[in-house]
Amino acid sequence: MSDHILIDRPETLPGVQVIRLNRPEKKNAITRAMYQTMTDALRAADVDPSIRATLLLGSEGCFSAGNDMAEFLAFAVGGTMGREVVDFLHALAAHTKPLISGVDGLAIGIGTTIHLHCDMTVASPRSLFKAPFVDLALVPEAASSLIAPRLMGHQRAFALLVAGESFSAEEAHAAGLIWKVVEEVEAEAMEIARRLATKPPEALRAARELLRGNREEIAGRIDEEAHHFAVRLRSAEARAAFEAFMAKK
Repeated sequence: MSDHILIDRPETLPGVQVIRLNRPEKKNAITRAMYQTMTDALRAADVDPSIRATLLLGSEGCFSAGNDMAEFLAFAVGGTMGREVVDFLHALAAHTKPLISGVDGLAIGIGTTIHLHCDMTVASPRSLFKAPFVDLALVPEAASSLIAPRLMGHQRAFALLVAGESFSAEEAHAAGLIWKVVEEVEAEAMEIARRLATKPPEALRAARELLRGNREEIAGRIDEEAHHFAVRLRSAEARAAFEAFMAKK
């Protein structure tokens, strides 16, 4: 368990589980313990018929700055992506309930790619999406190399995942990465989750499965990316990129 992830089932949102990243002093950078807590929450919701939708939120001004860099350095030494990270990505991709997310401010790395698995994402005008994998001598993760080109087209996906270009909220909306740009992110996201939780659950699940397509293909791409990610973590250029990043900080 991690105190930096808050799990709530508000009485005002019947049937909705809220997963909130709550490490604002570190811009909600995600640790292994945080990944594990989110995995447990997703899997618990999968088997709980009273939960009909899952809502992912960050803090005011920041959804997530991505992976915790200190742990990334430890991953580099060990040459592995980390079991907790991979387990979370599989739990996210396999989640059986509608996933809604709300973004206010920074969404970096996994803070961006997580929304590729969400069914509806709203973001504030000040939100910024960026996936600087190659800048850190790494490769995309979360099956983003499969999902993003299908969703956004090759050139936009390449700009996001390889060139490391930043996307404003309006650009992310135009690219199909998010559903809507709104001023009141949490209120809008909660209302979407509330409405979805009132729909006939079996029909909702069947319709969502038809739209999401081949889960085995997505799971396979997560593992393929994780393999390349681990190889890159062991590379000299990744070590140099991490050291340069930490020196700038």
